[in-house]
Amino acid sequence: MADSSAQTATTLPATSLHAWHTGLARAMASVAEPGFGERLAEALNCLVPIESVLLGLECKGLAPRPLYQRGIPTEYREALIERYYARGYMLDPFCLALESGLAEGFYPLSEIAPDDFFNSEYYKTYYLKCGSVEDSHYIVDLGGQRKVSLCVYQGLSGARFTPAELELLRAAQPMVRELIRQFDERGGLARCLSNAGPSSLHSGPPAALNQQIRDAFMNFGSEVLTEREREVAHLMLRGHSAKSSARVLEISPETVRMHRKNLYTKLDIGSQAELFALFIDWLTR
Repeated sequence: MADSSAQTATTLPATSLHAWHTGLARAMASVAEPGFGERLAEALNCLVPIESVLLGLECKGLAPRPLYQRGIPTEYREALIERYYARGYMLDPFCLALESGLAEGFYPLSEIAPDDFFNSEYYKTYYLKCGSVEDSHYIVDLGGQRKVSLCVYQGLSGARFTPAELELLRAAQPMVRELIRQFDERGGLARCLSNAGPSSLHSGPPAALNQQIRDAFMNFGSEVLTEREREVAHLMLRGHSAKSSARVLEISPETVRMHRKNLYTKLDIGSQAELFALFIDWLTR
């Protein structure tokens, strides 16, 4: 029996298939140009209606850099772009997964996020309050510890992609991967970044960003919290449940809950929302 992706792909109407191929041709013709991101987004929109797109360069050891965005309402742009690329990425599941070696592919958020992420304050602040329920990412490995992330989501309607739409997007992954690699090899990526300053396209010290993230978490509350309490706060902010945190730290869930209670008392807070607000305020000082 044919797999579900093949079955889904064959249901694409001829008019949509023609539009997809036309969009691909335009994207191919623009791989050496800064406007490639827009052409690629237009092509994917012929395959599956996509409301919001965010294309970024992820270099190991460095903060992510935006390349192109469309369909993000003005009132959400500061939170999604300026705040995210300034410091918010330190709690983002995709950024953290990439720093930990996430392989290239197509990933809905639910396949990457910790078990309690959809109840986390980060999700409520950077997703729900910005019109996004769940996004999906194409991750393309460019070599030299550089990866491009193409985020697609329904940011205007606040809807999720259907299973059939996700299968179509997943089926397009080989073509998206090759186009983005050509975008890099043909010089389009360099041209896209040419107005962003002298930052190198290649990574800095491999452990720099991982260390920066760990230092941020381990220094937060260091005046009053123990090292273990800071580790528990770190995992809680990233969206781990008590059970998941216990597995990571190799302690019992009951011990995790005790550390949570103690750190709340020491920081004079009563909720994860207050903990998140304290952490973001501390990061942006």
